[in-house]
Amino acid sequence: MIEYSKKILKFVGRANGEYNLFQEGDKILVGLSGGKDSFVLLHTLNRIKQIAPFNFEITAITIDAMTGIDYSPLQEHCKKHNINYILYKTPIMEILEEKKRQNSSACGFCARMRRGSLYSKALELGYNKIALGHHFDDAVETFFMGMFYNGMMRSMPPKYKAYNGIEVIRPLIRVREKQIIGMVNKNNFPIIDGEKSCLAFQEGGEKQPYVREQTRQFLKNLEQQYDRLYVSFEAAFKNIYPETFLDKKFLQD
Repeated sequence: MIEYSKKILKFVGRANGEYNLFQEGDKILVGLSGGKDSFVLLHTLNRIKQIAPFNFEITAITIDAMTGIDYSPLQEHCKKHNINYILYKTPIMEILEEKKRQNSSACGFCARMRRGSLYSKALELGYNKIALGHHFDDAVETFFMGMFYNGMMRSMPPKYKAYNGIEVIRPLIRVREKQIIGMVNKNNFPIIDGEKSCLAFQEGGEKQPYVREQTRQFLKNLEQQYDRLYVSFEAAFKNIYPETFLDKKFLQD
């Protein structure tokens, strides 16, 4: 028996009402990596599917990059809860070893390849949407990482179109990570730590990406000083005035 989070259900419902993420007749492929975010996303959508006044389909999918991770617990979990499941095996690890540039991040390369495989599989199988487990903390961290390390201001939209026309949605975009952890702690999900299980780390000694962790710690320290920090972030992300910056595209003559 799954213990659902009323807060998460409420925030996902509000996000759907505001951004029209999923609706009648949708066929949604839900990315299930085995991490906490993807488990909460999958079960939240499954619960909404049971109680919503409209019909839509969901299927969980795991992209196996052939890095040595055992995904059988995910297959068993989905079977137990009557959720359709696909394990899609890909040659990503082999391609990574051939194509990865020296001193570049294996994680970043692998993530891009996984995403491309997900887009292609959704189109092949006739799904019109892909659901990813990014939450509001991810969006804020991405914003600051872009500013600090790449000199750009960007974040994560609640939905966007992939290059092949598949719509990608983020139903957890208004959910805080601490709320996700709270739901995970109440359930016995077979969580998989992708980094610790990945042979690319175990055998190759690949350095883990620290940029996001550094940004996360920065924001954690900031939130300790200002407990309504993320309330302000959410308001700011909805009130953007591009003409007040230095980008000539938005300047008025």
